[in-house]
This record gives sequence, structure tokens and C-alpha cells, in this order.
Amino acid sequence: MRQVIIIGSGPAGYTAAIYAARANLEPLVVASSVEAGGELMNTTEVENFPGFPEGIQGPELMEKMQKQAERFGAEVLYDDVVELDVEGPVKRVVLGSGATHEASSIIFATGSAYRKLGLEGEDRLSGHGVSWCATCDGFFFRDRVIAVVGGGDSAMEEATFLTKFASKVYIIHRKDTLRASKIMQERAFANDKIEFVWNSEVADVLGEAAVTGVTLRSTVDGSTRDLAIDGLFVAIGNDPRTHLVHDKLELTPEGTIRVDGRSSRTSAPGVFAAGDVIDPTYRQAATAAASGTVAALDAEHYLAALAQLTDAGGGQAAA
Repeated sequence: MRQVIIIGSGPAGYTAAIYAARANLEPLVVASSVEAGGELMNTTEVENFPGFPEGIQGPELMEKMQKQAERFGAEVLYDDVVELDVEGPVKRVVLGSGATHEASSIIFATGSAYRKLGLEGEDRLSGHGVSWCATCDGFFFRDRVIAVVGGGDSAMEEATFLTKFASKVYIIHRKDTLRASKIMQERAFANDKIEFVWNSEVADVLGEAAVTGVTLRSTVDGSTRDLAIDGLFVAIGNDPRTHLVHDKLELTPEGTIRVDGRSSRTSAPGVFAAGDVIDPTYRQAATAAASGTVAALDAEHYLAALAQLTDAGGGQAAA
């Protein structure tokens, strides 16, 4: 039986693995068979992660994190968790391969997924003009014309932030009114660099090697037209990957896993959560990594207390 199983292989998961491995907990990291490395695998240049003054490619950063975890004894398994049992002192993780692994503790770091428009060009040009993170990629669009899709607070925040770099920012919204809070709307309306494109949805993303424009479809009469832009930021929300723990762990109204204060402790003893799966606000690689640190330390303390109970004759049932 393992001491700790880490589910997820983004910045939170691999940082937790580094700390857990250095504590001789010999963690097993279930990294996913198709999405290993998390959202940073879809990012090109990462310039805001500490320690890389010249920037680093997203996949390269995740590769370095993985190698660092493995150096200290973490085992990485490319498979997918299909079922979890977090009740009682022994946690069980069932994988897509059919294998079952048991552990005294679990760190859940599955991250979140940006909602997509569902267009072929969106995926094809990801990292080549299409982005889901203004704070990650806005710098690359200095003096460029870009567009933001969405009508909520996140879209207004992204658009306002992007005006620091872009020469012009279109906000494309499928209605003629916004769902964003009043103060966020006022900031966007007052910004001279922002222009609203109402009653429109993106029907296609144009460009071969990089984004050159979008095809817009009117939500009123169905007519289409092309809009020339250099970049497209999709800000229609994101969803924490919590489907495995519905009815198993307590969630917040935002759909993230509820933790105890600044800790990583969930509603199930011995189960800890880290990264975007507990963070509806910041969702940055650096904050996810810090969260992974907290989870590993919390798991280490939990396991140490468990060992003391066992040595004292209390047994694991006391967990």
C-alpha cells in the first residue's frame, strides 16, 4: 500500500510530488494518459514563472518538474483515474487499465479546464494566437489587434488587462447586454481601446500558422462577416475537474473542492486538494505550485500522526 497517491500532473501535482518524494513518502503520480502535464502543455512561452528570466516553454517547464519529482523517488504513471473510494483509512484508486492502487492519503490536483468554443481552428491555433489566459500571453500581443470572447467578469477583466499591451481590443458577445458586474462593465466601457461587437458569435478562427482573423455570425439574423485580428482570447469560463469526487468531497458554490482555511484538507480525512481544483480566482502556475507544496506538507503531517497512532496501538481505524 502506498503512503500517498497524487492525482494530477500539473504544477500543483508535480510540486506536491517533489515535496512528498523528498519526505521519503514515495508518491505515485497518476498523470493521465492524454492530458499529462495539465494546461501548461498547451502554452508556448511562460514568462511569469519564477526562476526563468528568459521565459520557458510550457511543456519544457512541466518536463523539468516531472524529472525533479522523479529524481527524488516519485513514480509517474500515465493512466486515468476512473473511480475513487476515499472512505475509511485506506483510499482506493481505480485506473482505466483496471489496476487498483491503495494509499493512506490522496492529493487531488486535477486542475481545471478552460471552456472552449468548439471550433477546429481554435484547437489548431492554440498557442499561435488563440489563448485562454491573458496574464499568461498578453505580453506577446504588444501593439496588436486582438479580440476577447465572453460577457462575464472574467471577459471584462481579461479585456481590460490586455489593453496594457494591445493597440485595440474587441469584446465579442453573443447578446446585446453583459452579464458582468456593473463595475467591470463600467471599466470596459470607459476604456478607449475597447470596442464591443454585440449580438455576434465566433463561427471560425482564421489563419494557417497564426491567427489572422475570425468569422463572426450574427445571433440576430445569421449573417456572417470576417474581422481581422492578431489574437483571440476565449474567456467564457472554466470548470474545475471535480467529476471524480462529486458526492465524495464537499464542494464550494463555485464548484471547487472545499478546503479548511489556508490548508489543503478536504472534508474527507486523509484526502488533500491543491491547485486550480480549489482555486476559482487566480488559476496561475505559480499559485498552483504553492498550493501543491501545502498539500504535500499537510499529507506528510497527516501520515506522521497516523504512524504515531499506529505505534501507540490506536491502529489506522482512528484516522
